[in-house]
Amino acid sequence: MPLPCKPAKSIPSAENLFTALHIGASSVSMLVAERQDDGSFTPIDFLEQATPVARDIFRSGMISPTTTERVVEIIKGYQKSISELGLDPHTITRAVATNILSEATNHETFMNRIRIACGLRISTIDDGEMTRLIYLKTRRRLLNLPAMRKDTTLVLHVGPGNTRALLFKNGLITRYTSYRMGTHRTREAVDGSHAEGSAMLRVIREHAYGNLAQIRFDYSDVKIDGLVVIGYELQSIAAALTQSSQVCSIKRLRQFTTDAVNLSDTELVKRFQLDYQTADALIPALEINLAIAETLKIREVHIPTSEYEQGLLNDLLVSHELTGAFAEEVLRSSRILAERYQSDPGHGEHVSNLCTKFFDALTDLHQLPPHDALLLQVAAILHEVGTYVSPRAHHKHSEYIILNSEVFGLDRLDVTIVALVARYHRHSGPRLDHPSYAALKTDDRIRVSKLAAILRVADALERTHAQRVSNIEIHREPGKLHIRLPGLADAAVERLAMAAKADLFEQVFGLTVMIAENN
Repeated sequence: MPLPCKPAKSIPSAENLFTALHIGASSVSMLVAERQDDGSFTPIDFLEQATPVARDIFRSGMISPTTTERVVEIIKGYQKSISELGLDPHTITRAVATNILSEATNHETFMNRIRIACGLRISTIDDGEMTRLIYLKTRRRLLNLPAMRKDTTLVLHVGPGNTRALLFKNGLITRYTSYRMGTHRTREAVDGSHAEGSAMLRVIREHAYGNLAQIRFDYSDVKIDGLVVIGYELQSIAAALTQSSQVCSIKRLRQFTTDAVNLSDTELVKRFQLDYQTADALIPALEINLAIAETLKIREVHIPTSEYEQGLLNDLLVSHELTGAFAEEVLRSSRILAERYQSDPGHGEHVSNLCTKFFDALTDLHQLPPHDALLLQVAAILHEVGTYVSPRAHHKHSEYIILNSEVFGLDRLDVTIVALVARYHRHSGPRLDHPSYAALKTDDRIRVSKLAAILRVADALERTHAQRVSNIEIHREPGKLHIRLPGLADAAVERLAMAAKADLFEQVFGLTVMIAENN
């Protein structure tokens, strides 16, 4: 049954109400919230009903017709509720589905069924948004935890299909990793063993062995002062684990897990007031978190007692508006990756700054959104990481390294675009016989071409790696882009480099690039 929040004393006007719908791994939930003057949201109504989406996906590889119709029925009920508030039931502010949905062979059929039956377009939460949501939960809800005030804190999110880890040092993200290990994925993988009790815990450990070894390796070089664990299942029983202190010793977590594994799903439901889908994934959630804590030799974990799903819905309403601090975390992650591959930091930063100047000055020409400005900055910072492999053909090595790396806050499409823009900073421009480029949609190929054209022009002005060009003045006339370089008496080197690199800019924007010294 729906679990409504206590209603406000009076319902705000419809124009101040925003809605978020989430088709999760084990439930479908919706939040109606009022937007305040400071941009925050106050909950008006919260609804949640259980569905076995994750169970279907990891058990059979597809969502069953029964589950599909169950989801449709729930959404229709929610739509009726919000129509009573004066809201258009077919216009929900954010309507998203768990990222594991993409693993269902019939995910498109599932989405189409909802669109036809409910009149809603549902988007899947991608890796980039998932990290944004974890970041929001961490920065906005966990900063009051003592663990977050320590020097080095690892925030661990064990989701239904994947586990993500964010390493914070003095409140700043310094590392982000993810692993193909989750609560529901593990449950279905080990279910065939028919193991029970402590034997089940051993099976879960054995199944997670490879990921645990990778986590041990990934964080072997840091001393972790605090471990914060977040996730649907653990936060559902946080009060029982932490007794309202938000801290649970590993000894208590181990004993709790040992006791819980000997209870049936029905007993778990009754004791902790869970739905059956959550109870089904509880033991893997407990054992995975315990195994990671023990692997990292942590003595206690910090578990927020806030309501996970309602917090997720609230964050869905603001995650696309993240700027400023979040963008800085993305750039910080890029700089850490560049440092790992010994790329010249002064050169990358300078090219990035020049790219920003061109991007801002040519907004009406390229017509790209602010998010692409961030991707351009990341590409500029990382465009020479390939020299770690070899200076020869380093643009191709840069593409490979970026494609096989993770940058906090960027999804796989973002990373692919960054990798291609970095590749095209020299030599050949985009070509359809380049597999990663050819695999993109037409609009995304155009984005790559525009961003790469700007990067090449900026990189030409930093040909000497000596940061000779600090100021630029841009003037356009039909068929030409004039760049004046105040403070630079001789631009012969830059002019020569521009002759080799401005070809893509002319092809994309139809403008010949001309350089003038300060005279």
